Amino acid sequence: MKQHLPKILVALAVIAGGLITMMLYSGEEETGWFGYVEGEYILVGLPAGGDLVTLNVRRGDQIKGGAALFSLEVTEEAAAVREAEANVTQQLAIRDNLLKGLRDSEIDAILAKKEQATAEEELARLTLKRREELLLTDNTSKQAADEARAAYDRAKGQVEELEARLVTANLPAREDEIAGANAAIERARAALEQYRFRLSKRAGVAPMDALVFETFYRVGEFVPATKGVISLLPENKVKIRFFIPEADLSSISYGQGVVINCDGCGVGVAATVTYISPQAEFTPPVIYSEKARQKLVFMIEAYPDNPEGFPLKPGQPVEIKK
Repeated sequence: MKQHLPKILVALAVIAGGLITMMLYSGEEETGWFGYVEGEYILVGLPAGGDLVTLNVRRGDQIKGGAALFSLEVTEEAAAVREAEANVTQQLAIRDNLLKGLRDSEIDAILAKKEQATAEEELARLTLKRREELLLTDNTSKQAADEARAAYDRAKGQVEELEARLVTANLPAREDEIAGANAAIERARAALEQYRFRLSKRAGVAPMDALVFETFYRVGEFVPATKGVISLLPENKVKIRFFIPEADLSSISYGQGVVINCDGCGVGVAATVTYISPQAEFTPPVIYSEKARQKLVFMIEAYPDNPEGFPLKPGQPVEIKK
């Protein structure tokens, strides 16, 4: 009996070790959840549709913010901008003309009329003087003298009118006319800005540094309004989605730290829970396995604490532990 005791002790040690290993493995399954890395993509589209004219990037390109990605056909928008620019020029010319007064040729015509009227006034003045002298010696009638007086007054009035026209000719238009012209200029400029804005919205521009993840149209194809032409993945814009059964829901909370593990990742990556779904859903096929076979689960999202150094890529499966 004593000879068999060491063998019995060894067997018991093996069984105990196996039980401990099973407990540890069972504990890992109880505290670990499964999920995947998801990118926060940006779809670049335009508010109005049109034919795709240029596509400047390809899938997999690394681009800088502000880079030109693609452009749509711009014939109609460019014509509208040119028309609006011409309208602004026209309204400015109208306003400038109101500010300058009459042209030199028009002023010269008024001066010529004034010279003629001045000569006629002088003749009428001399005629009136002779008639008044003759009236004193009864060599003319009072009626003739009155007619000479009226002719002189008319000639003098004509000269005064032309002098007033010369003064007005050198003045700008009335204030209300100038105000109306300025308002027309502002309307024309506003319309021009609107058409320029529409023209600028015929080209897609990268909002930030990113990876071109996918392109959805080829040059020559018609792009409907608001449809994404290119999908971008900005640098370090990834999150982790994982799923837990209802029984584990009380063990995790918003702002809680978790550890992300994956095959070949080495040391786990620290992350923070940022979202807990309020509704249960069926286990997504992408993570369905023998280890994650619960039918109803809750979706959790977490962001890596150090996104700049996050080593995982979108679509990569991960295991999450507290």
